[in-house]
Amino acid sequence: MKVMVDLCVVPLGVGVSVSEYVAACEKILKAAGLKTQLHAYGTNIEGEWDAVFSAIRQCHETVHAMGAPRITTTIKLGTRTDKAQSMEDKVRSVEQKLSS
Repeated sequence: MKVMVDLCVVPLGVGVSVSEYVAACEKILKAAGLKTQLHAYGTNIEGEWDAVFSAIRQCHETVHAMGAPRITTTIKLGTRTDKAQSMEDKVRSVEQKLSS
């Protein structure tokens, strides 16, 4: 099953800047062959359910291995069975309505 996920992984106990941990997760998501879109407070991910959640687990394992004793993660997700839809399709639909 295809899934779109909005992922925000926040390591705790590592100081104020978390960009190195975000970069590590981005590398994992890309290596998994997932379609991603980084934004200011997380990453949108598109792919097969098992591949996406396997990569999310890898992100947690890697961030812990980098020294984060604790992680809090927010995940929003959506699936559709009525039609195929990409992240770009969703954004384009809203942009079309804005230009009307």
